Amino acid sequence: MDSNGGGAIRTELSKAHVGVVCPMANERDTAVDFVNDVLEQCCIFHRTSFFVVLDNASKDGTLDLMRGMAEKDERVRVVWAPENRCVVDAYMRGYREALASGCHWMLEIDAGYSHDPADAAAFFELAGTGRYDCVFGTRFAAGGGYRGGRARRKAVSRIGSALSRLLLGRTPSDMTSGYQFFSREAVERFLDFGIRSRGHFFQTEMKAACLALDWDEVPIRYTNPSSSVGFAVIVDALANLARLAWLRAMGRLET
Repeated sequence: MDSNGGGAIRTELSKAHVGVVCPMANERDTAVDFVNDVLEQCCIFHRTSFFVVLDNASKDGTLDLMRGMAEKDERVRVVWAPENRCVVDAYMRGYREALASGCHWMLEIDAGYSHDPADAAAFFELAGTGRYDCVFGTRFAAGGGYRGGRARRKAVSRIGSALSRLLLGRTPSDMTSGYQFFSREAVERFLDFGIRSRGHFFQTEMKAACLALDWDEVPIRYTNPSSSVGFAVIVDALANLARLAWLRAMGRLET
């Protein structure tokens, strides 16, 4: 479903520079194949830059592996960010690097095949219509799916999305997914909005900041490699959702 606001300037994809934002940690076994698979999906663009964001959380040699790949393929850009405190910092650093490099569109995707690179084609097809500033991935639509992981984590994702819709109005059906495609204007919007969460709720904040733009969803298949969601993460999510609801009530959050 698209919003009834927005209207950012959109660059035709065949003429666009796309930036892929992808933090990595200990991904040595799959990193090269994964980057190549994503780059293959991006062949429709005039230019592609794959921003691999790494920090001190990666200890298995992924950094050296990606630096070696970058020496052979100019599309691969290694962003070493030891100052990162959490995955949110990694994503925001990647987006800032993509903006500084002049990217027109930015694809956010998780490494390690949690997200299927083949699903990127649906994002690009929808954005290619010229109607949208944001295309969000959803696990909860026909054709989407959620494989692996504990039932608790799946329940948290569904409940969080339902609460977001209740408190924020019309929202994407999956407010916690991290597979998404943004125009440059959309990225600037959520960076200016400011992301407060230090946990997985940051994905919801990003989407909330862009609700007044033109958006739609595509189904994605997600493989969950992690075990569960901790209590502190849930508390962080609830606190920040309450903040967004207050901003909306005060007329300070466009939806």
